Amino acid sequence: MALRGKKILLGKVGLDGHDAGAKVVALALRDAGAEVIYTGLRKSPEFVARTAVDEDVDAVGLSLLSGAHLELVAETMAQLAQLGRADMKIFVGGTIPKPDRQALLDMGVRGVFTAEMKIADVLDCIERELA
Repeated sequence: MALRGKKILLGKVGLDGHDAGAKVVALALRDAGAEVIYTGLRKSPEFVARTAVDEDVDAVGLSLLSGAHLELVAETMAQLAQLGRADMKIFVGGTIPKPDRQALLDMGVRGVFTAEMKIADVLDCIERELA
């Protein structure tokens, strides 16, 4: 229960309509003790950022399968900055090609998770970053 007391928002930004992976991560985070807020499918970066600030979360996890991850993550981060939360920790999961993973980390993303990763490794990364 290393994430007890942490509040994490999971968002599906863009037009992607598949959220099975996000729901698996949400359940794993909950089982690890975190409070999880899931925004649902097809939300805008502005909506996710506003919800994260309004709910005063510790981190935002973005689930992306559409191929627009670089643009959508950058826009979500820009929206958070406009709301005074440029310090918000961002995690990204989904279908992220290898060449784009470092680009996301260079943008300030704290962890990039893919389907081939073990859920325990995902949780370990999030726990480390939120410690």
